[in-house]
Amino acid sequence: PKRIVCEGPKKQAMWLVLTLLFASLVLWQWGVFIQTYLSWEVSVSLSVGFKAMDFPAVTICNASPFRYSKVKHLLKDLDELMEVVLERIVASEPSHANATKALNFAIWNHTPLVLIDEQDPHHPVVLDLFADSHNDSSPAPGRTCSAPGCKVAMRLCPLNGTVCTFRNFSSVTQAVTEWYTLQAANIFSQVPTEELAKLGYTGEQLILACLFGAEPCSYRNFTTLFHPDYGNCYIFNWGMTEKALPSANPGVEFGLKLILDIGQEDYVPFLTSTAGARLLLHEQRSYPFVKDEGVYAMSGTETSIGVLVDKLERKGEPYSSCTVNGSDVPVHNLYGDQNMTYSIQACIRSCFQEHMIQKCTCGHYLYPLPQGAKYCNDKDFPDWVYCYSELRRSLDQREACIGLCKESCNDTQYKMTISMADWPSEASEDWIFHVLSQERDQSTNITLSRKGVVKLNIYFQEFNYRTIEESAAYNIVWLLSNLGGQF
Repeated sequence: PKRIVCEGPKKQAMWLVLTLLFASLVLWQWGVFIQTYLSWEVSVSLSVGFKAMDFPAVTICNASPFRYSKVKHLLKDLDELMEVVLERIVASEPSHANATKALNFAIWNHTPLVLIDEQDPHHPVVLDLFADSHNDSSPAPGRTCSAPGCKVAMRLCPLNGTVCTFRNFSSVTQAVTEWYTLQAANIFSQVPTEELAKLGYTGEQLILACLFGAEPCSYRNFTTLFHPDYGNCYIFNWGMTEKALPSANPGVEFGLKLILDIGQEDYVPFLTSTAGARLLLHEQRSYPFVKDEGVYAMSGTETSIGVLVDKLERKGEPYSSCTVNGSDVPVHNLYGDQNMTYSIQACIRSCFQEHMIQKCTCGHYLYPLPQGAKYCNDKDFPDWVYCYSELRRSLDQREACIGLCKESCNDTQYKMTISMADWPSEASEDWIFHVLSQERDQSTNITLSRKGVVKLNIYFQEFNYRTIEESAAYNIVWLLSNLGGQF
């Protein structure tokens, strides 16, 4: 006969508790796995490949955006004012009033430089440099102050003049350079870009010799781009209208060799204090942000630049907020109108220009303009410098643009190894300058000097390239296998 075992209520309750406990543990574990999967974490892998690669785009600019002989008429009033400003800042005694009668104070009145006497830190005194000439409202007309208790500052006032701020500088050099740059931007913003391009260095003047691999090249193989900071820049292998050039082999003999004439004797003295060539290696069809990402090559030297390539491949949504082409970024790319590729630098600058136009009703000269907008200048927008300075210092503005802009999902970075040597050597400079002078000016006399020439060698160090790739740390297969493994 069969035995029938009848469990009591205590055992039933125990089994029920154990079942619920283990079911809860399984559900909790499932929740952990699902939460881990939905965290969208990535793992990064590094791989090294070997293949023939396209040569990077190379942007070359002169450190001086314009030739002084071409822009002297535009900067005449500003330069005269600058000379007197420097005299008054460094002079121990104030200059005579009649020395300033011919100056154009319309430039000065919008954004003047002042001296701040801080010998008494609790009661600083603001001194107007031209109080004796055109402004009798200075708190201390005619007074001078000397270091270390005196600082130079830029006075920034809105149109109504009710609340003025002072931008202090630790050095007179920084103060006058920043002030002159702002005033020059005010002047150049009123000149059409096509006219400004005629005032800079032409490709024929800048590029004396060119060789890519074994093939000769010239300034005609470069694309001209007007850059607000550096004037006419020249881009080799940009790939905008033609196919990118490959590099046959690694090494100096298979790279790009250039000899440049920077013509620093015609530099704008107060606008450019650095002599040399500015260059940048970047991807094809990308805008060259030469000021922020470029490097200088000194005059009188041969600069060799060995290049290594890193390719970055990021995972898109939902793993990161990167963008493929910028179409999902809520900022109009002002650099994309010329069929250039998206970059976060272009987005941040486009975002700043949008904020500038919204707040100041005009755009800054250093950035492209959207349709219908105008560049800032003192004539049409008298308080634009005050507005620009406030916006530039605004942390909210920077955070807003960083929040809106996204990194590119695919990016190529060129790592450079730079070495320099004097060029030409003392033993060879005579014949080299004779030959270059003959080729450029058809002159038997030497018309070039060590102060004006730059030699560049740009090449791949090796054909190895690194790929830094993101992949999903936890995929759906991992999730299902872990969920099923609980049984």
